[in-house]
Amino acid sequence: MMIVVEEKKSTYRDYAAPQRSDAVDTVREFYRLNHQNQTHDFVLKKKAEYLGFNRTTMTPWAALDFLNTLVDDSDPDTALPQIDHLLQTAEAMRANNEPDWMVLTGFIHDIGKVLCLFGEPQWAVVGDTFPTGCAYSSKNVYSEFFALNPDSQRPELQTPLGVYSEKCGLEAVHMSWGHDEYLYHMLKPYLPMPALYMIRFHSFYAWHRENEYQHLCNAQDDEMKPWVQRFNPYDLYSKNPNRPKLADVKPYYEDLLAKYLPAELKF
Repeated sequence: MMIVVEEKKSTYRDYAAPQRSDAVDTVREFYRLNHQNQTHDFVLKKKAEYLGFNRTTMTPWAALDFLNTLVDDSDPDTALPQIDHLLQTAEAMRANNEPDWMVLTGFIHDIGKVLCLFGEPQWAVVGDTFPTGCAYSSKNVYSEFFALNPDSQRPELQTPLGVYSEKCGLEAVHMSWGHDEYLYHMLKPYLPMPALYMIRFHSFYAWHRENEYQHLCNAQDDEMKPWVQRFNPYDLYSKNPNRPKLADVKPYYEDLLAKYLPAELKF
């Protein structure tokens, strides 16, 4: 049974007329803070701070339990807790007979949002992502707020390539900091390459939807992009206000987690 409903696409990611009644002001203010504060130096600082994964250890389920308390301020479509969104995404994939590693990716792709548990503000955890260290694309959502970013006053960071080289590959690019980047590095040893691209770039809409930043991409990025695009409809269009019942499917996901991930992850 196909869960993703194609005709609903136009009603999602509509920042002028969002699904959430409180979203216009909340989401706009989120992106003002995000675009103002996500400098290239900030990203390098956060990578040094977090990618040692020496803060704590948690089971994947403990991380998922935390997401029960989190509503994403950048999401114009739903105010449900994140665990509900993850379950809706994964169950849609499962119903469509996607590979089990992809179902798992759908189920865990947002657990990097535990960064909020460590005191990070949401503008440093969620929202659309973009490359830092080079010129901003106007196709980024609320791109007008990049004028507030100090990097906009650094000419060396406002050329198309900036600190990068032509076709350097997205692996070499410092994306804006958040849950995507954090989880990507955490799960590198465990998941196949398409899953890692889905995790790292599912919020990079300017690339996988608008085809921006292609001058930074190499052959591997081009090969993996269709996987991110395959993932995106599940992430976006499986949202609905009906809360799924985790208890009904928890045994399936316990087995899936055990198949691919260690019993505890380092955060």
